[in-house]
Amino acid sequence: MASSDPGQRDGTIGIKEVALAAGVSPGTVSNVLNRPERVAAATRARVMEVIGELGFVRNGSASSLRAGQGRLVGLMVHDLANPFFTAMAAGVEDLMSERGYAVILCSSATSVEREDRNLRMLAEQGVRGVLVTPVEDGRDRFRLLHERGIGTVMLDHAATRPQQCSVTVDDVAGGHMAVTHLLERGARDIAYVSGPLSIRQCADRRTGALQAIEQAGPPDAALREVEVPDLTPRSGQRAAERLLAELPDAIFCANDLLAMGVLRELLQQGVRVPERVLLMGYDDIEFTTASAVQLTSVRQPTYQLGRIAAELLLDECDDTGGHAHQQILFQPELVVRESTTPA
Repeated sequence: MASSDPGQRDGTIGIKEVALAAGVSPGTVSNVLNRPERVAAATRARVMEVIGELGFVRNGSASSLRAGQGRLVGLMVHDLANPFFTAMAAGVEDLMSERGYAVILCSSATSVEREDRNLRMLAEQGVRGVLVTPVEDGRDRFRLLHERGIGTVMLDHAATRPQQCSVTVDDVAGGHMAVTHLLERGARDIAYVSGPLSIRQCADRRTGALQAIEQAGPPDAALREVEVPDLTPRSGQRAAERLLAELPDAIFCANDLLAMGVLRELLQQGVRVPERVLLMGYDDIEFTTASAVQLTSVRQPTYQLGRIAAELLLDECDDTGGHAHQQILFQPELVVRESTTPA
């Protein structure tokens, strides 16, 4: 007769044997394996010690069948080459690893079509939930996941519907503090170098920049806008080429990669930063302090964004009726360095 214990196959140690040897219930052993955060540290350590002594190996396929889903989650961001998303993914992966989950990582490359393909792929893989930084607002792209009972949490993006969790940063406030800083440094003609405004982060940072000029700028202050196709150093260089004919007092870039491309082109053309042009980035990625001129930037808590979003997703996936959807909004921080501080 086959064992009814999904962790046991004929001739092997099962959950019941582990529970008996550890002096706990089978449910406690199951929690140690599946939801370790719910078990006291001392009990968890005792169970894990017994598991090692007895040589217990969980039948992952059977437990997945019992739960109806495996221990996989999806994570989709805009650009895996961007250190901002790499740091955010590290927060997700660390938390998921601690809870016994594996992460399928993919990129939309800011393409709606690629985003849709990836969402279908994740659904077909039977993921338990998905963390996603959407490409655009206003599309019901997550209906397929919702219909299949797959939880979704918006990462670095506001919730797209009321009954949904999200973790993001106030980018309007970030754009406001960036341009306020440039105005305080004496800038009047400020260029905003941005990716497509269909990207929520680019649009919000522009909104904040315009608000700063309206609220804090003198009558002659103005914002020039330079839109580029993507948020890469190469696009930053091309934006700087367009600005060389009539240099502004300051350049605010929608992310640090654009700013580093702008800086490279300006220095190659003999334009001194910050003496001739003030330069501001956004995200405060690791490389901002390694550039030829250390970059002033707006810092986001990237690792914490990923980790907290992962916690919300697992809480939603494990919901037994008590989950409360949360929309968490972090505040950014201005980090002043050489690129806006003339000697």
